[in-house]
This record gives sequence, structure tokens and C-alpha cells, in this order.
Amino acid sequence: MDLEGGFNRNHVKKESWRTVLTLAYQSLGVVYGDLSTSPLYVYKSTFAEDIQHSETNEEIYGVLSFVFWTLTLVPLLKYVFIVLRADDNGEGGTFALYSLLCRHARVSFLPNCQVADEALSEYKKDGCGSQRPDTGVGARVRTILEKHRVLQRVLLILALIGACMVIGDGVLTPAISVFSAVSGLELSMSKEHHKYVEVPVACIILVCLFALQHYGTHRVGVMFAPIVITWLLCISAIGVYNICYWNPHVYQALSPYYMYKFLKKTQRGGWMSLGGILLCITGSEAMFADLGHFSQLSIKIAFTSVVYPSLILAYMGQAAYLSQHHNIESDYRIGFYVSVPERIRWPVLAIAILAAVVGSQAIITGTFSIIKQCSALGCFPRVKIIHTSSKIHGQIYIPEINWILMILCLAVTVGFRDTKRMGNASGLAVITVMLVTTCLMSLVIVLCWHRSVFLAICFIFFFGSIEALYFSASLIKFREGAWVPIALALIFMLLMYVWHYGTIKKYEFDVQNKVSINWLLSLGPSLGIVRVQGIGLIHTELVSGIPAIFSHFVTNLPAFHQVLVFLCIKSVPVPHVQSKERFLVGRIGPKEYRLYRCIVRYGYRDFHKDDLEFEKDLVCSIAEFIRSEKSETKGVDDVERDDGNMTVVGTHVDGIRLCEEDDPGEEASTSELREIQSPVVVRKRVRFVLPESPKMDVSVREELKELMEAREAGMAFILGHSYVRAKRGSGLIKRLVVDVGYDFLRRNSRGPNYALTIPHASTLEVGMICHV
Repeated sequence: MDLEGGFNRNHVKKESWRTVLTLAYQSLGVVYGDLSTSPLYVYKSTFAEDIQHSETNEEIYGVLSFVFWTLTLVPLLKYVFIVLRADDNGEGGTFALYSLLCRHARVSFLPNCQVADEALSEYKKDGCGSQRPDTGVGARVRTILEKHRVLQRVLLILALIGACMVIGDGVLTPAISVFSAVSGLELSMSKEHHKYVEVPVACIILVCLFALQHYGTHRVGVMFAPIVITWLLCISAIGVYNICYWNPHVYQALSPYYMYKFLKKTQRGGWMSLGGILLCITGSEAMFADLGHFSQLSIKIAFTSVVYPSLILAYMGQAAYLSQHHNIESDYRIGFYVSVPERIRWPVLAIAILAAVVGSQAIITGTFSIIKQCSALGCFPRVKIIHTSSKIHGQIYIPEINWILMILCLAVTVGFRDTKRMGNASGLAVITVMLVTTCLMSLVIVLCWHRSVFLAICFIFFFGSIEALYFSASLIKFREGAWVPIALALIFMLLMYVWHYGTIKKYEFDVQNKVSINWLLSLGPSLGIVRVQGIGLIHTELVSGIPAIFSHFVTNLPAFHQVLVFLCIKSVPVPHVQSKERFLVGRIGPKEYRLYRCIVRYGYRDFHKDDLEFEKDLVCSIAEFIRSEKSETKGVDDVERDDGNMTVVGTHVDGIRLCEEDDPGEEASTSELREIQSPVVVRKRVRFVLPESPKMDVSVREELKELMEAREAGMAFILGHSYVRAKRGSGLIKRLVVDVGYDFLRRNSRGPNYALTIPHASTLEVGMICHV
């Protein structure tokens, strides 16, 4: 079977050609803004210092040949034809590959994983369902990964390196794109005046770009695609003009023979100049990272029919112009604008600046997205995430990260002030992400697609060799700017490691110190305390057992609510969890205890609901569990747990609905729905609207009535406030990580998402010291 045949496991939506073409049009503005602006700085970075410009065309033809084959092999062959098929239920990016591997081999570091999570519809492993092959090399590779904890850590670190470099790219891409676009001013004024104008103008544009982030891209996003299309048509038209006017024979440079002649003549200088040529594929990773917003087919059509030919014509046109102008005095003038006819330079400059802003916007949004995914998987401190659009999926804004990116971006622009060093920094970040993708893809080919190891070795050898060549050329320029992405990656990696380590240690402490259910049952139905009206939500990271904060609380305050819910909100290694599979509800102890456990599952790209809607869904899920516990409603899946029977309950259209009114109104009458109403009205009128079902048991009716009365009385949120400290006798490094690093991050990070809008009057924090 051929390679392509193994990828048919991906879900394929039947879309009309009109829908596909519309998505392809929209993807031009979101996905290809960065890639389309690369002609602004590729030749300028390549010919900066490493290559001595001669009277022959061998260097120019060699660079063009490298650009053509790099664009053909990496974005076209690797991403369009192979990597795009490795989607995680429609989502792409570094964490999508890591998520796929976590589901095919037990290598995830998420602390509260459950067997029940594997029953999620998006947890499927291949086209045949969730079954894994028991024989073959793939099974042996999986066994090795599952046995060795070190390899699992290497896999996580590899994914985090890719994420850190994406964040670094979010700093560097806006700087080099805007700076290169503004550099067109150099041809309209003297060099003395230009150096005082270029940096301030670029900084003003960058400040405006980041300042407008909180409005979201959906307000101006409708203009993104026309801007990028206009830019692509502009550079391709200029390219055709330069080819026809200056050198119609420039097509000869597309032969790979010129790459050999280039390296043979330039030797070390030519190898070092590959760091500039590498910039022609900046933004290629966006094709895969933004896959969740579009379809595979639409991204492929946009690249192969519009972006790829436009870029090739643009680079050929620049090469044709340079091949007839060997007497350019200063290397700073060997840029894009020198090949633009003088009478249209100002319009082209305006379009270039707009295209650079669009490309920068795409990478900034991508940075927000990758940080959200890291946070969901417990690898980044909790930050405030604002969804700027209720209609467009994935449009988010993170204030703290936005201002950090702006400060770093301005520092890079002011500190470097030239395209060459910015290009060195950006190139290293880009090629590192691609190398990470290549490494993870080789494992996906074996573990997820169940192809031969030979195929995976061929993939990593072919594309890895190309990328390693560019990586070495970028790394050698460490002192000329390449140190920036390495420094940023180390800082973010340290931050992620400290947070992840502290989170894991805290969870291990919670597991070791949880209270046994037998202790709870020995207290009797009243739990040995006074039960007051209302619902008490006790937040915990545990998916089984009783958290220590509960015993700590009842020991000091012998009163609690009539309905207790142990609430666990966790992330699972899938992009999205369907609403019908969101809640996992179970009972703790006998019915009369009125103790429930509710596990709420979110994917790493899911939108967390606001508190009021979440409360309603939570109460409805408990009510549905109470009703289905006896009637065993069709479509409800039961999963056996060590502390009871957990049931998958979702927010079904035909399930229980919760109606709340401030004032008692006229009762709804229907022949198909029956209502159970509470006789007591306190602050709200609460009622459950139930679907038609067999006669309800008296105990079930009584339990639902009590749940409604508790809801009317109100909810209280009990949050654990843990102070994590290293155990006595711990080493110096552990004390620094836990007592200094993790404690600082915990005190300066946000609380859980659902806790941000909870009224302070309804919140109670229970403090504990955790010695890890």
C-alpha cells in the first residue's frame, strides 16, 4: 500500500467546491501572510556579507536554485503532501502531533488521566477504531516508549522546544516583517536621513499592531485575504516584468546543478549564506498549525495554485534584475525594492507594509494559541484568555503575553536595526520548529499510521538532512543574532519546566494524602456535621478519592451544604470534547449522603464556558445522572471506577433542562414534557424540564426535588489554596525550583478559568501547606 493510502483514516467532510474555494480564499489572509512577505528580506539577508558579489551570475543563479528547491521540497512536498495529513481530529501543530502520540502510546504526563477518557469519540486511534496492532515494529517502539520514562521526557521536551521556538518566532517575525517592509523608504531619501526614520516608523507600526490585539482580528479579518492576494499579485506581476525585461533566461537557474556550482565556488561563505536562503520558507509551519481553522483541501489549493507560483515568480524576477545589475555599491540596497520599477514603488511600499502587518498578526495569534495549549496541558502558568470572537473559533487574546511580546519585539527592532541579524534570529527559530515536526512525524508514521520503520527513517533522513543543513548554517551565526531565539527558548523552557514539575509534585501530594472513602462513610449521612441548604462545589484535581482539603475544612468548621459535589476540571489530550461527553458524573457513598463526583473534561483547544452557563450545565448533568441511574437511559455510557459508578452525561437537547426565573411566571404547558417543581421559592424559581420517560421512582423524584431546593438556596465554591514547599532535607536545586520558582509563578498566575468570575461572597478558600 502506498504512503498516501494510510492517511485515509482522517475524517473527511463532504464539502461543496464553493465552500472549499471560500476557505481557500480566507486561508490566504490567515495562513500565508508570513510566507508571502518573505521576498522582502531573503536576498538582502543572503547577500549581506557571506557572499562576495561578482560580475558573473553563478551566485545569483545558485541562490535562486536553492530558493526554488527549498520551497518545493519543504512547504510543497513535506507539508502539503505529508504533514497536513497528520491532523489531530482536524487540528494541526506541534501539540497536535504530540497529542496523537500520547493517544497511541501511554507517554502523556497529564497527571489525572483516566481509562474513561479513551472512550471519547475524538480519542480514536486509527480508521478502524481504537484498536492497536499487537505485532510489528510499531508495537515494539510503543513498548520501548512506555517502559522508559526518560524517553517520555525527551518526547515532551521536544514538543516544548517546538512550542518555545514558536513563541520566539512570535517575537522575531513581526520585527523582521515590518522592518523589511519599511526599509523601502531607503530608496526615497538619503542614507543619512533614512537611518533616523526607519526604526521609529517600524516601532510605531509594531506598537499599533500589538495595541489593537484586544479588539480581535475578526473585526478587520475580512480585509486580510484581499491584502495578501493583492500583495501576491503585485510581486508576481513585478517578477514577470523583471524576467521579460531583464533576463528571460533566468529559468535556467531552476536546475539543481546551479546549487552544486554555488557551493563549489563560494564554499564556506555559501554554506553560511544558507541562513538567509532559509527565510524563504518562514511561515510554512502555519499551514499545519492553522489547520483547525480550515480544511486540508482548501490550504492545499491556496498554496499550490496561488502562493507557490507567486513566490517563485517573485524570486525569479529579483534574480533576473540582479543578474543585470552587478554594480550595486552597497549591500543594504540589494533588497526587494531595488527590483521594483520606480514609478510604482510608493504603492508597492504601502501594500508591503499592510501585508507585513497581516503576516505579523497571524504569527501573534498563533503564539496565543500555542500558549493556551501549553497551559491546558499543564506546561505553562495559567494566564487570562479572552475570546475576542464568539463566532470564529480560535480567536483569542492573552493580555500578559501580548505586552511581553511587544516589549521583546521592540527590543529586537531597536537593538538590531538591520535585516541581517533579525534574519539570523528568525531563521534559527523557524528551522528548529521544522526539525521538531520532522522528528515527531517520524514517530507518527510508525505509531499512528502503522507504516514501516524504513519509511519513517527515509522521511527523517531526507527532510532531516535538508533541515539540519539549514540549522547548522543558522547556528553558526550565534553571535550575529541567532542567540536571541536560543535565549528566549531557554527562558520559556525553564518557566515551563518549573511549572510542570511543581504541578506534578502537587498532584502527587494530593494523591498520597487523599482521605479514604471508608472514613467518609463512617461519619454517617450527616457526615457528623450540620448540613445547611445549598450546593457546595469542592474543587479538586483528583479524579478519585476525597481531597485532603475537605477533611481539613470539616475539622475546623463543622457545617456543610446539603448537596456536596467534588468537582474536577481537567484537560484531555484531544483538541475538542463534544458537549454530550463533557461531564463524567458519579455518586460517592449511598444515596442519602448526597455526595457526587463530577469530572468536567476539556480538550486543549476548547472554549471554557462562563460561570453561569457552566453552573446550569453542571446541575443538569447531576440531575440527568440521578434520573438515568435508575432508568438507564439509552445512549449513556457507564465506566466503572474505584469509588463508584461514573456515568458519561452530556448536555443533550432531549435531556433534562434547567429553567431559572427571578419571578414566578406562567407555567409552560406541553404534552411532551413533564415538570418537577419545587414548592419553595427563595431567590429564584428553579425547575427541571424532563423528557417523556417511564414512571419516575419516588426516591429519584425526592432526590431531584432536593437538588432543586439546594440550587435555589445558592452555590458555594470551595477552592484549595495550597502553599507548596520542598520537604525538609531536599537538595538546593529542588528548593530553588519549588520554594522560589514555582511559588513565584503560582502567586503571579491566574486562578482556574472557572474561578475568575465567581462572586467573592460565594467563594471560600481553604489553605494548606504541601510538602513535596
